[in-house]
Amino acid sequence: MKLYLKPNYSAMEKEPMYYGTYLQLDKIIESQYPVSFEPGNEPAHDEMLFIIIHQSYELWFKQILFELDYCMGIFQKEKINDNSEDLNLVRHRFKRIIKILELLNQQVNVLDTMTPMDFLAFRNLLTPSSGFQSKQFRLIEAKLGLEIEKRHQKDYYKRTNEGGFTQPDYQHITQTEEGKNLLQLVNDWLERMPFFDNAYWEDQLSTDPINHPFWKQYKAVYSAGLSEREQSKQADFDAVFFQHFAPEMSKEQQQLFNCSFSPAAMRAALFIMLYRDFPVFQTSYQILDSLIEMDHLMSNWRHKHLIMVRRMIGMRVGTGNTSGAGYLEGALNKHYVYRDLSGLSTYLIERKNLPKLPESLIKYLGFNL
Repeated sequence: MKLYLKPNYSAMEKEPMYYGTYLQLDKIIESQYPVSFEPGNEPAHDEMLFIIIHQSYELWFKQILFELDYCMGIFQKEKINDNSEDLNLVRHRFKRIIKILELLNQQVNVLDTMTPMDFLAFRNLLTPSSGFQSKQFRLIEAKLGLEIEKRHQKDYYKRTNEGGFTQPDYQHITQTEEGKNLLQLVNDWLERMPFFDNAYWEDQLSTDPINHPFWKQYKAVYSAGLSEREQSKQADFDAVFFQHFAPEMSKEQQQLFNCSFSPAAMRAALFIMLYRDFPVFQTSYQILDSLIEMDHLMSNWRHKHLIMVRRMIGMRVGTGNTSGAGYLEGALNKHYVYRDLSGLSTYLIERKNLPKLPESLIKYLGFNL
């Protein structure tokens, strides 16, 4: 985890601590330099708003990264004790990130008080800088689990020419992408779930999970609830949770079920969602739900950004030489990280039809008072 060094207060050791000193406000408040206010330019009033909004974004991005680093540190443990504070703190940190993302979405409304003509007054002065060059936003995406191969126009991200990243930023982003991300760590955590072990299922005979007594019963109930038009979902079920593909599936169709999570992790995640009313699953369910919510809020932010850019510059290219709104629309449609988790709702059944669990497992999942 990054170390945060204390400012040098040695010259003021005998002076009381002041609000402005503690917050380093002299550095923050004096860090807005509208280019349009330089000699020879026509001052553009709204450039100050533009700068402050984006500086605020970056401060909140820093906090999100701080929270993500903590949570990833927990998931990097070989074993997480459910009776410790670890998972509860992860849940709490995730909820904080969600609140920050909600705030960032609302912040777009403030920027929307700037009209296209207001923006045009200083837009050309920004070239070739661009929000695309936000290292912290790329780090957030990479840490959450957005892989370079799944990015829209992936080759565009790997450049240090005009409109691209600085060499140090490029190296930092690349190094982060090469490490384990949160999605992979959560996948490992889910794979360790012990709820299908022989100790809880006396009649488990096959080593193939598709023949496990729970999944055989669950699929039968799920299939019985499908409408005539949904019958293909039976084959989808086997593909998602067991990587068993129907003979009639082409290679291209099979590729559609190449989930970011492993089949074992997907089975554990679905099981947690189904039996979330058990006390032991309360925190785990909220963690999975928070990942889905973060993904949705990131998508909302991209959508708001797309609408704002269309309003501000129409179909013109972005200041960083992207295709502007076209690039943002592609990223919006493609840059989902936890799509597999949100897609689990496809395979839910009514609570009243849930298979009854063995008593030994029920005892493990509930309170024993």
